[in-house]
Amino acid sequence: MLNPEANSSGDEMPEEPSVRPVDPMALRVALGSFLTGVTIVTARNEQGEPYGLTVNSFNSVSLNPPLVLWSLDLRNDKLDLFRKAGGFTVNVMRADQEDLIWLFARAETERFADTDWHWGVSGQPVLQNTLLSLECREWAEYPGGDHTIFVGEVVNIDASEGAPAAFFKGQLGAHKP
Repeated sequence: MLNPEANSSGDEMPEEPSVRPVDPMALRVALGSFLTGVTIVTARNEQGEPYGLTVNSFNSVSLNPPLVLWSLDLRNDKLDLFRKAGGFTVNVMRADQEDLIWLFARAETERFADTDWHWGVSGQPVLQNTLLSLECREWAEYPGGDHTIFVGEVVNIDASEGAPAAFFKGQLGAHKP
């Protein structure tokens, strides 16, 4: 049970409900059981250089208008880069791109030197040979607890075939259809 104060019998209502948020680590462990795709979000910094990082907090929002979101920890030193970029590209990774996923997950490393990429129609960097690339212009930014939520309007899609990379219970792997 993730919330030990919850009434497990279901027989009676507590006289005075005391509902509190769960422990952050308990939530992290629990959400590890949610299979997520793996993305690399890329953007252009103020000097016109490409930057990107591995992200699994990605989700669709709306079809009309076409919106997607992702979130970034407030402690990330590149938060302002994404705030000022005017947009971003969500690159959905293939299972055979594990080396690239880990490269973009590492702290301070040259990510683009030996990476195949190009400037997209949106002016943001797009990784080559991914399962899917969604180029987005900035739509909105919202506070989300200890994260910032970035919402983008999709302006270009580049899709291909392949098995998606997946993250489950702290492990990177492949989703097998």
